[in-house]
Amino acid sequence: MIVAENVSKRFGTRSVLEHLDLQISPGAVTLLVGANGAGKTTFLRIAVGLARPDEGTVRIREVDVSRNFVEAAARFSFLPQAPRFNPRLTSRQILAFYARLRGRTLDAVEEAEDLWGVGDHRDVTSARLSGGLRQRLALAVFSLAPVSVLVLDEPGLSLDPEWRERLQQYLSQRAKEGATVLVATHLLGEWEGRVDRCVVLERGRVSAELSPDRLRAEFSREPHWASPSEDVPSR
Repeated sequence: MIVAENVSKRFGTRSVLEHLDLQISPGAVTLLVGANGAGKTTFLRIAVGLARPDEGTVRIREVDVSRNFVEAAARFSFLPQAPRFNPRLTSRQILAFYARLRGRTLDAVEEAEDLWGVGDHRDVTSARLSGGLRQRLALAVFSLAPVSVLVLDEPGLSLDPEWRERLQQYLSQRAKEGATVLVATHLLGEWEGRVDRCVVLERGRVSAELSPDRLRAEFSREPHWASPSEDVPSR
């Protein structure tokens, strides 16, 4: 479970999150949507300890992320919007490195390679991988972590339709197994009917929840959700 209470974040004089309260429950895939600058990525970065809130707290499975980051980090896996790897390392070397960090074995590495279709590229450096393959490598790294809280920022951007479908199936299965899954995206059409809950952020606060089966129709009824707000920076 992820619990945010009274979370605020400012960049200079601009407010990105305003006293945000949000609870993401286990056993479901929750989609976080909103216009550019609504605060989606900023909230995710705070939730996984990459940024600190000016006010409020985020807890992952009862652990305050800002106060006890090491303990909290052992409970979640995070996929950033633009994953970066050492360009000189091969796909296998990258996976082996992260497997050691997570206490996983070579068998787990091979399972991740098979799951995300990167095994045939294990000896290719990350610099030579296509954008789609690099994203699948990032998903392989992401799936290595033996955790029950999964946080993803725009995970489908570089994937073709087949692999986007596989990603959605994977997340759905993990949720059925009891995981807490939080996905931030602006690709509403790609996720319609494939999530359990959809939360809309507007000007740094939760403004609505949409029907998972009618995301595009309900989102389009509110034009201000689909365009950046003027006084909130894009983050």
